[in-house]
Amino acid sequence: MSEGPVADAGHAREFAAHPLHRALGLRLEERRPGFARVSIGPGPLTRGGVGGGMHGGVLAALVDVVTLAALFGERRPDQQPAGTADLNITYLRPATGARVVAEGEVVKHGRQLAMIEVSILDGEGRLCARGRTLYAFRDARGAGG
Repeated sequence: MSEGPVADAGHAREFAAHPLHRALGLRLEERRPGFARVSIGPGPLTRGGVGGGMHGGVLAALVDVVTLAALFGERRPDQQPAGTADLNITYLRPATGARVVAEGEVVKHGRQLAMIEVSILDGEGRLCARGRTLYAFRDARGAGG
């Protein structure tokens, strides 16, 4: 879907070191300002969905993870992260195959909220789910800044 640099080795190592990412076997494949691609393979913690696909809760977590990865390059110095304000996901088909990919793109980054759209694709490149998140920020400048 996108062309661009693979995540640099430092970001990929930092991403891989996170306990949740490690437990689920997530891999940061690409990250650039406003975009990220994260992959996951089937495993004992990810199975349990319809038709032998990935568990829907794992896919929802994947939406949140790729949201943060896409926002990383978009964060402004005067904004303090405040967390995910809203997350939704629409499941379209079972996410199967040896590799499932989530691609997140920042659609709008305002002063207090950013909107990110996420596509989850199966091993054959078919769209399995669509997610959308709103991520909140606090003004880090403080009063009068």
